[in-house]
Amino acid sequence: MNLQSNDFELFSVPMQFVQDRAQLDARWKELQREAHPDKFAAQGAAAQRLAMQWSVRINEAYQRLKDPLKRASYLCELHGAPINAENNTAMPAVFLMQQMEWREALEEAEGIEDLDKIAIQARNGGHRQLLKIEQMLDQKRDFFEAAQQVRSLMFIERFTREVDERIDLLEQ
Repeated sequence: MNLQSNDFELFSVPMQFVQDRAQLDARWKELQREAHPDKFAAQGAAAQRLAMQWSVRINEAYQRLKDPLKRASYLCELHGAPINAENNTAMPAVFLMQQMEWREALEEAEGIEDLDKIAIQARNGGHRQLLKIEQMLDQKRDFFEAAQQVRSLMFIERFTREVDERIDLLEQ
């Protein structure tokens, strides 16, 4: 294992958006077994510290690779198209209009049934956004456009969490 490897190299998977979750899970377990600090107990404290660093590195890579949003962001960054969501909030006009409609619907929602409809719309929008991201990353290899789509998905996921929180409050 090489600490300089990117997450895809570390996990021996293709550097692409679409990944096999079962393969990622199996590889994570395999890497964790290889790097477990207990395996290095006889080699002393320095070897155990290095194994612990590897274990942390493996877990960080796994968290990025298994989450579609984090994986997409990571791929964009690896290809020179950082997300910069905190600084770059530019969105296509069509997307902004959709967000305004969802926000208005959320403000006007009168009960769980209304909120459930909004949550479904947002989740469907998130799914469509993931498909766009997949196309931009794996087929078109347009990492700058993918970064814009990732920022949009981040907004959708944040909005979906807000709706879910409102539903949770009403169900209590």
